[in-house]
Amino acid sequence: MTEHFRIEKDSMGELAVPTNALYAAQTQRAINNFPISGLTMPPAFIKTVALIKKTAASVNINLGELDAVTGHAIIQAVECIIAGQHAEQFPIDVFQTGSGTSTNMNVNEVLANLATKIAGKTVSANDDVNMGQSSNDVIPTAIHVSAALECHNRLLPALRHLAETIEHKATLVDDVIKTGRTHLMDAMPVRMSQELGGWALQIRNAIDRIHATLPRVYKLAQGGTAVGTGINAHPEFAKQFADLLSRETGLPFQPNESFFESLSTQDAIVELSGQLKVIAVSLMKIANDLRWMNSGPLAGLGEIELTALQPGSSIMPGKVNPVIPEAVAMVAAQVIGNDATITIAGQSGTFQLNVMLPIIAYNILQSIDILANVSTVLADKAIAGFTVRADNLQQALAKNPILVTALNPIIGYAKAAEVAKAAYKQKRPIIDVAAEMTDLSVQELEKLLNPAHLTQGGIGQ
Repeated sequence: MTEHFRIEKDSMGELAVPTNALYAAQTQRAINNFPISGLTMPPAFIKTVALIKKTAASVNINLGELDAVTGHAIIQAVECIIAGQHAEQFPIDVFQTGSGTSTNMNVNEVLANLATKIAGKTVSANDDVNMGQSSNDVIPTAIHVSAALECHNRLLPALRHLAETIEHKATLVDDVIKTGRTHLMDAMPVRMSQELGGWALQIRNAIDRIHATLPRVYKLAQGGTAVGTGINAHPEFAKQFADLLSRETGLPFQPNESFFESLSTQDAIVELSGQLKVIAVSLMKIANDLRWMNSGPLAGLGEIELTALQPGSSIMPGKVNPVIPEAVAMVAAQVIGNDATITIAGQSGTFQLNVMLPIIAYNILQSIDILANVSTVLADKAIAGFTVRADNLQQALAKNPILVTALNPIIGYAKAAEVAKAAYKQKRPIIDVAAEMTDLSVQELEKLLNPAHLTQGGIGQ
């Protein structure tokens, strides 16, 4: 061998591993076997697997299964990984063995190497770091725990911030009346605050949906080991593991009622992904509304003006585009695609094990991550700062023939339709045309067709 490699051994024989690598033979085999995408497991996932190893070591010490010197060395090594050290030591491709065994062993080997240096004696990746565990329960547990933590620490706060930003903006534009639109065509007037209120409720509902799903995500596979029977794990391991992890994270984790369900399915994550898809759909709606409202500035609707953030064209000087809503829409498309992948992967629980776990982990964490990021960007760079183009709104509102709908109870639908068609054809304000074509006075019409009153659910309210 050259000076840049060392020889490591596993159950399949010898293998050359880079000298500076903290991992060993099983990780290197995975590197060699899966040169597929260049995509690696997310840092949040690797740190969660390390957290599982720390929790398992503590429990095994407490149960008398692991000596304190070895156990505390593993715990100390885990703290380095959680702190973000040695991130380059986890290079395995997402498209790997479907159980995620390669990633589990990657973490085991790195921690064993670090713990050996700390303890001053050999620490085994399989016998010590992986004690009472299997890749088949570690990886499903890591998916649940990392998803729950990322939802609590990142996505839910971002969604609350977005909802609060929309609600605050709604109070600022409560006096703004605009032409409503159905089928993209002029309809009865609405307050801009009512329009934004619809958005805000979408996001509040999204928060509720996540909270409603998380109780099933809190149920863990850890303790099921290889096939769900708990072979080689202490009878008290699962309960003590969940209790300690709950104290560590502040989330109410517990052993699943059936480890067979935990290992063979990812139904809870498929459910969570479905809720993330709903959020993506909500954000797509909000983004597209903003794009339409901002369109123009001369030949579009021109109802609002989004904050100018960057030049919009490499050839057309002065052009500014709605870049934030466009980014939001792309994130939404990605999350919807991720959900399709997770849905297919969730069906791959053949007998006692799901064998698409790595791609489930990658996609659910990516969806949570980009939804959290884009929700904050949407709040801060689009909704908080847009300005209302009141002149455009008022001009369109004054000529809106659909206001005549308010006269239906007085002059009848047929007559109202005649007035609306005449106003549209003549391009005149509806009040002027109605005054000529009905017995109602201008004063009566101004009261009946007051756009502010028409947004309150009934004439005169």
